[in-house]
Amino acid sequence: MRLIDAVTTGYEYQGFWGSFWDIIWWFLWIFVFIAYLFALFAVIGDLFRDHKLNGWWKAVWIIFLIFVPFLTLLVYLIARGNGMAQRGAAQAKELKAAQDSYIKSVAAGSAASPADEIAKAKSLLDAGTITQAEYDALKTKALG
Repeated sequence: MRLIDAVTTGYEYQGFWGSFWDIIWWFLWIFVFIAYLFALFAVIGDLFRDHKLNGWWKAVWIIFLIFVPFLTLLVYLIARGNGMAQRGAAQAKELKAAQDSYIKSVAAGSAASPADEIAKAKSLLDAGTITQAEYDALKTKALG
């Protein structure tokens, strides 16, 4: 008896299509696993974003997410999914307001005051670069 005959794997090569569907099957399971991780991290993020939920209840949810992850994730999404969407929208609204205020503060610092714009237009008029009508138009625009 040869060594090769003694060692068998129990797997028979099924050709290209057999291995092709194995690859598709693996990609499907990888996709499901990554989608599960995204949902799990969204739930954990929502737990810590919720300021109305007591710390003990947060701990209970986390413990159940560790020991019964799939079922707990589904129960959480069913029971608290609406509030999860509201908290996410509120956070997005706060971030947008903070971004808008930052942009306004940066833009206001670089914008010239009406007096500065009129002074620039006056220097252009004195240099002969613009006419009196253009100066009047710039002055009216600067004054609003």
